[in-house]
Amino acid sequence: MADINVSLQSRPSKGEPVAPGRPAGVGDGESLVDLIELFFFAYRNFVSDPDEILQGIGFGRAHHRVLHFVYRHPGMRVTDLLDILRITKQSLGRVLRELVDQGFIDSRAGASDRRQRLLHLTPKGEALAQEFVAIQSRRIRRALDECGADSRDQGRRFLVAMIDPEDRGAVEKLIARADQAAESRAGKSAPAKGGPAKDAGTRNAPSTRPAG
Repeated sequence: MADINVSLQSRPSKGEPVAPGRPAGVGDGESLVDLIELFFFAYRNFVSDPDEILQGIGFGRAHHRVLHFVYRHPGMRVTDLLDILRITKQSLGRVLRELVDQGFIDSRAGASDRRQRLLHLTPKGEALAQEFVAIQSRRIRRALDECGADSRDQGRRFLVAMIDPEDRGAVEKLIARADQAAESRAGKSAPAKGGPAKDAGTRNAPSTRPAG
């Protein structure tokens, strides 16, 4: 135990250094241990909902994270997923193999670079990812409703501020790109008013889809 304690204390801190011999958060300001514990219990319950489904099919939280980000970014590269999750290639490889073998993810070679592996959800995987989003959205929505009118904006600002400053811009861009892509896909899949037929002006309009 002594070795572990020394190791933890010697780790470099990203925040303001704590004076030796004094507990973190005590003396220089208000202790936030209550928020630390609330954060733990909130996260415990937040992940418990999908955990029950995952356990039933022999998966864990790593499988959930992979399913979620491939759902949000169809066709993403394995290297991009590694960058988001910040886990080892070996760990991700094991999880991906299980998801592919059980028919939740389709791993395809890139069109321009056959060495790249591009990830897509199968219909089975998409249904599971959507179920997880719906379950966790209900819990968040219920909490926001209890907190007042502007709770979503305040909650979003708090969560962004919890991310390391050097990562915030990239994270917000990642989320914005996924939102825009989802809106675009939803627009393309929505049937046109008055049926599938297009008027003459629309019929002859150039396609906005990339060639190939």
